[in-house]
Amino acid sequence: MTVLKNLFKKMTVSGLTLRKALPVLIVVAFCSFVLVYWYDSSDSAKPSSMMPVYNSHVVEGNFGNPAAGDNARGSAIPIYPIERTWTYKCVNNRCVRHHFVNGRIPYLTCTMTCGPINIWPQPTGSTSIGSKTSRFRLSDVRLKIVTDFPAVEQLLRDAYDVMRTELRGMMVAHGATLEEIEGEAVGGGGDAEKRSSPRDPSVGKIHFFKLVSDKRYDVDAFEVNIHVEKSPVTFLTLHTDESYNMSVTHSARVLIVKISANTFFGAKHGLTTLQQLIWFDDEERTLKILNKASIEDVPKFNYRGLMLDTSRHYFTVDAIKRTIVGMSHSKLNRFHWHITDSQSFPLVSRHYPQLARYGAYSEREVYTPEDVRELAAFAKVRGIQIIPEIDAPAHAGNGWDWGPKHGLGELSLCINQQPWNNYCGEPPCGQLNPKNNNTYAILQSLYAELLEAVGPLDYFHIGGDEVNLECWQQNFNDSDMRTLWCDFMLQAYHRLQLASGGQNATVTPKLVGVWSSGLTSAPCLSKNVFAVQVWGGSKWPENFQLINAGYSLVISHVDAWYLDCGFGSWRTTGEGACSPYRNWQTVYKHRPWDEMKLTSLQMRQILGGEVCLWTEQVDESILDARLWPRASALAERLWTDPVEERYSESVPLEVYNRMSVFRNHLLELGLRAEPIFPKYCAQNQDECV
Repeated sequence: MTVLKNLFKKMTVSGLTLRKALPVLIVVAFCSFVLVYWYDSSDSAKPSSMMPVYNSHVVEGNFGNPAAGDNARGSAIPIYPIERTWTYKCVNNRCVRHHFVNGRIPYLTCTMTCGPINIWPQPTGSTSIGSKTSRFRLSDVRLKIVTDFPAVEQLLRDAYDVMRTELRGMMVAHGATLEEIEGEAVGGGGDAEKRSSPRDPSVGKIHFFKLVSDKRYDVDAFEVNIHVEKSPVTFLTLHTDESYNMSVTHSARVLIVKISANTFFGAKHGLTTLQQLIWFDDEERTLKILNKASIEDVPKFNYRGLMLDTSRHYFTVDAIKRTIVGMSHSKLNRFHWHITDSQSFPLVSRHYPQLARYGAYSEREVYTPEDVRELAAFAKVRGIQIIPEIDAPAHAGNGWDWGPKHGLGELSLCINQQPWNNYCGEPPCGQLNPKNNNTYAILQSLYAELLEAVGPLDYFHIGGDEVNLECWQQNFNDSDMRTLWCDFMLQAYHRLQLASGGQNATVTPKLVGVWSSGLTSAPCLSKNVFAVQVWGGSKWPENFQLINAGYSLVISHVDAWYLDCGFGSWRTTGEGACSPYRNWQTVYKHRPWDEMKLTSLQMRQILGGEVCLWTEQVDESILDARLWPRASALAERLWTDPVEERYSESVPLEVYNRMSVFRNHLLELGLRAEPIFPKYCAQNQDECV
């Protein structure tokens, strides 16, 4: 450009007329354009005119900030081909498919601008979202944070970086070129982008037609303003305010997003909602956003959990990260990590390495302290708290059988004992020794290591499920085995308090979670200390008994929120597997507090709920499909708790359509979420359900 200016100046000085100068300028401009085009083509691929049947993507670092241990890779997944033969038109608030003639409107653009709001989970407060869109470059997005708390500011920057990285990954998933991703940006995306997005050598070149506003886009500046002014707290509690307000406006080629919240966690949910207002238009080959919105949002329940069992099958750190990504976008906030069970002990303890040495499936199938810290950091920036569980006293076999060799006595009893159905609910057996002080010392050490790795917790899970009294009876002569169980649980709680630093600790677990069983009704467990995770049937008497006894509950009813059910029994003896399959509609419609007719006072005892995935028949190859999008159905039940379908046997049609859009969103993020109906039904809204 400088060359052109100098040339024009020389022409003016020398007295050349414009008529004489114009041909020269045209020739110079044409040559410059050819040189720029040739230079850019030499090392950046151009869009192909032939689209493959499927695009596959593997997004390196797709899950965010490397500083937080985010080295996970998005899995290669099939992305739907561009539907060249179809266009969509909004008719009576639904997208109708037509054969394409000209001016193709992609399905996603139609469904985002037509009909009800496409946010999952649906906001709970006053919400207004327009149907007008703005095209923008990712490189034009800028972040501004207003907060007095440096730790909160850093977390917000990290969360923003994650969002940008995921938007890039979404574009890659749709086959976008580097030029389309960067929008031919001259200067890049600011410090945040430099941290989160590795630069390609071709990015940052000066393009000839970048001298004025690019008419392919409606936005020259995209400002994301986040205000967190109340709380400096950076860890989640059972009382954290997760509300947020968000507005989106567009004027004079400037798009402004304002997110205000009292805590980091509320602001993070605002960013998640913002991301759902953005999509990639595969016809115009740009990112688009709904450019007018006002949203007030707050969850109904503070505990919105997902439990994964990593003992019956081992899952890699990357697989767990994928699960956390799905949770974050569903606004689930607690990852209940059932780390150990009688089948294996994959956790590497610094003080007791024998546990994993004797209990892991292999030396590679373990979780080191560094792995736990990495996952905790990964989860934290996504607004999620990791709640670890070392199941005890039952479900503790392999990994606990080394005590006699090391002079610690029998740490666990009935390990691998046969016939197994006499001593446990599922093979192999194993139950901690309640009369060996070394057992409690090891538990205290494990609790301390986990608390150090995952950070402050005001809720901790210590197991307590399916204790087999016959296992203990063959070893002890106590007349009341229930008292023995009570003593064990109280001793475990005492060791947890010591592990957390006791009264000198900044944050000590205020509530301790235990699984419901025939023993949880024992009066020895204080309702002020113990919360019960109710996993039995929704109509079992224990629900009412525990409520009437004053306990706080986390609900995980087996007949609605157990995601491992419905695949047949994996053994020929003992009780059969739970059935039938719990589809996403069953998960979504389950509203136990309504069925139980709880009073407003009793509702305060419901902390929230949790879907559970036990992994007898699940390994990493099918993890995503077993979880998603069914876990997202729970997320809306616990965040929004919609009641409009209360008296209907079926889920409303708009929920099907929103779920379909959200399931595609999960695919773009690299999760292999199972389909909810044939693709024809997605393309032809309301014709199938």
